[in-house]
Amino acid sequence: MKNSNTIRFNAAGKLRIMQVSDPQDMKYVRKAMVRMLDNAYDALRPDLVLFTGDNILGNHLLDARIGDAQVAGGKSATLEIMRDSIHNIVAPLEKRGIPFAMIYGNHDDRNDVSKREQADIYRSYKGCLPMNNSRNGLDDDTYNITVLPSEGDKPLFNIWMLDSAWYDKKEDVCYERIKPETVEWYKKTAAQLKEQNGGEPLPSLMFLHIPLPEIENLIEPCMPDECGAVKTHKMGWCRLRPDITRGVMSEYPSVLEDSAGLFDAVLECGDVKGIVSGHDHVNCFEGKYMGVDFIQTSCASFRCYGDETRGVRIFEFDERDPSEYITYFFNYADLCGRGALAKLRYAVDADGYLKDKTSFITDAASTAIGAAGAFFRMAKEKKNNL
Repeated sequence: MKNSNTIRFNAAGKLRIMQVSDPQDMKYVRKAMVRMLDNAYDALRPDLVLFTGDNILGNHLLDARIGDAQVAGGKSATLEIMRDSIHNIVAPLEKRGIPFAMIYGNHDDRNDVSKREQADIYRSYKGCLPMNNSRNGLDDDTYNITVLPSEGDKPLFNIWMLDSAWYDKKEDVCYERIKPETVEWYKKTAAQLKEQNGGEPLPSLMFLHIPLPEIENLIEPCMPDECGAVKTHKMGWCRLRPDITRGVMSEYPSVLEDSAGLFDAVLECGDVKGIVSGHDHVNCFEGKYMGVDFIQTSCASFRCYGDETRGVRIFEFDERDPSEYITYFFNYADLCGRGALAKLRYAVDADGYLKDKTSFITDAASTAIGAAGAFFRMAKEKKNNL
């Protein structure tokens, strides 16, 4: 596992990949997310987990547990807290022996620690695939993972992991772009995989944190009262095109500033079946454009804005036909239940839930007080009857 970016179809000839996007937390992690992910790993039993960016809240690592006052300063403190923050999301996988891989998002390296230093923290875990170790001018999180059959060594499938955001520490600017070097590397590597596959493109999925601009082709203008209507600054009211999509869009996609012609390269290479992104915390949908699936996954984080779509996405493959796959999404309620205790945990931990949180906690407290009062009344009556 440590020596190459490869995985295998399991003994049954199946492969289950779990995408966790935007866990985006810090040292003092929200317990509702940890519980949700633990339940997902145990119930869904993935063969590989992909963290697809904003894995930590990198620009707030030094904040206090509550509020935004800084409790420490400097690179050494940042590095120590970063190790704790990364440990929160990868230790549950290490404990279960589940391999994982990652890419960065726009929040990860907005601090004193470089991407390479962060990558080395991830690589210190046995289950972490090695990413890009070649020092070839590409980012550590720009690499591919080949999927081998349950028996044999001829690749059947490929996973592209591409960097799409970086923070310029000198300029104090976050860039949300695909680098031209990344596109050239993709085209060259896809051609090599095609040659190894007897002249046929090796079927693949492509993961990047920030959506490509082409995802906007899944959206159409609409009237405010139409189902799924979302108000945006770009085009007034709009919605997902119902003829080619399924799922939920609660905000207009925040797309790359510049994708360096990546989608044109994808069409040219003909290998990518789906392009998968995160970044937009309350969007969870799938659609097809020019023969390529666009798949948007909502956040897992409870420390940032989000809604009831917080959860994880699953992709399932069969080695008899690896070019086909199915994908589906599990939200917090699916994974943690819909009872009062699960709702209370959600309300307490979830940012962006303040109004409902206050109401729910008040109701829950009233219920608990009422139950306690009833218990003591029953105990008193029982004592009096003795």
